[in-house]
Amino acid sequence: QVRLVESGGGSVQAGGSLTLSCVVSGMRFTGGKWGWYRQAPGNERELVAMITPGGVANYADSVKDRFFISRDKFTNTVSLQMTELRSEDTSVYYCRAESPRYDGLPLADDFWGQGTQVTVSS
Repeated sequence: QVRLVESGGGSVQAGGSLTLSCVVSGMRFTGGKWGWYRQAPGNERELVAMITPGGVANYADSVKDRFFISRDKFTNTVSLQMTELRSEDTSVYYCRAESPRYDGLPLADDFWGQGTQVTVSS
């Protein structure tokens, strides 16, 4: 059974920092991208940051140079360090674990965590 267990959400004042973590277990293939999306009320779920097993990361323009993603292959954990938080970062943050792609097609299912709330007050 695949599990994505998120932790680290909460409330913080603007300008503050939070770190989210997600422990992934049970995936058959762990060579795909892992990372984070977010969804605010009334909005679509959007990419925040994703990282390959080799450490290549991509970020949404809105979080570049403020958020930093990392991945630990020994603990199967993907983390998101969020700094200089703004009120517009308020959202539910979802961990995502993708299976590897072959010719653009997934080898197996992709998975989502249950979400963790991040609230930034101004």
